[in-house]
Amino acid sequence: MVARLLAHEVADLCLGKPPLKSLAISATVRHALAALKSSDDTHISIWTCDHHQTAQSLIDNCCCVGKICMVDIICYLSKEDNLKSPSSALDSPVTVLLSRDPATVRLVNPSASLVEAIDLIIGGAQNLIVPINRRTKINSKRKQILKQELSFAPTTHAGGGEFCWLTQEDVIRFLLSSIGLFSPTGAYSVESLGIINPDILTVNFHSPASTALGAILTSLADQTSVAVVDDDGILIGEISPFTLAYCDETAAAAIATLSAGDLMSYIDCGGPPEDIIRVVEARLKERNLKGMLEEFTAYSSGIPLISSNSSSSSEDESSPSPARMKSGRYNRSSSYSSRITRRAEAIVCYPWSSLVAVMIQAITHRVSYVWVIEKDCSVVGVVKFSDILERIFFIGPYYEVNENLKY
Repeated sequence: MVARLLAHEVADLCLGKPPLKSLAISATVRHALAALKSSDDTHISIWTCDHHQTAQSLIDNCCCVGKICMVDIICYLSKEDNLKSPSSALDSPVTVLLSRDPATVRLVNPSASLVEAIDLIIGGAQNLIVPINRRTKINSKRKQILKQELSFAPTTHAGGGEFCWLTQEDVIRFLLSSIGLFSPTGAYSVESLGIINPDILTVNFHSPASTALGAILTSLADQTSVAVVDDDGILIGEISPFTLAYCDETAAAAIATLSAGDLMSYIDCGGPPEDIIRVVEARLKERNLKGMLEEFTAYSSGIPLISSNSSSSSEDESSPSPARMKSGRYNRSSSYSSRITRRAEAIVCYPWSSLVAVMIQAITHRVSYVWVIEKDCSVVGVVKFSDILERIFFIGPYYEVNENLKY
């Protein structure tokens, strides 16, 4: 039964997935910002070709070189030089946002086995690019609706081929639906399985949020988060890339001026409180960061930064419509509120929590990790999806089955 489950093809996990939305590597950060704001997705794929072009010669050899999200832009704008002139920073090439690790995005054949996909995830892949074939195409009516909603091109290659991508969450969700097949492993505690990773990223509640900038970028690459702790190491909350991905780009100003504790309040789902907005504005003035102050003031007045003058027709086409704007913030998904209700509160478990309970927690809250704490709320470590997959399927009791199925 386990062998039959693991023998599933990657295409089986792609059913109903919409085509990827893309951006050419020649685009600027400003273009990426516009694309993200006009999309329901939190990430945009970056390709070596321009999918707005229709000439076959331009897209025959096209490949995906990475992905970006709002967190990449926020952290980029948070750098000292970019805070002084955010408008100039937005005109930088989008390549400044790309990860240097090419393994984060991998192309996978639809006929590849589930075990191959898991192997790539354990090796560091965050997203698997999968060609959409007839089995994975969504019905024509829904596809037509999706195309009408897009303000930038889906990823279409020669011959009309399209791509979708799979995440760690997709794989875990698929396996969780058949977790009974892996009994009794699912009932074991995360401590007994040895999947608690003690190598965690933390920042003190009272420390400047800017001191956590490197940790935020690292957590984005590792698909984890930054724990906010007090002087005794007690977990208070977190600065999560997942939550930051739904913030406006001017969250860079908050990172530059607030403490880690205040930043948690700023990025909560209800939007930043008025008093914290005033604090950010005052501190930007103190540091004479006129460029960011102008953009932040415009943002807090309900005018998005993306409205900056630009001669790019691509940017005009990708600019968010007024229907997507609300008080200067972007409600890019109808499920926004339900997905962000956990706010800056960390999702936690205990060393004795069962594997299946931890998996359900993570899937329910749409995160790829769960913090592990003791009874006094001190942080022990973190359980990540990649570690779960590696422990169960490659060094666990099903290793021999997996080896027989691979390749």
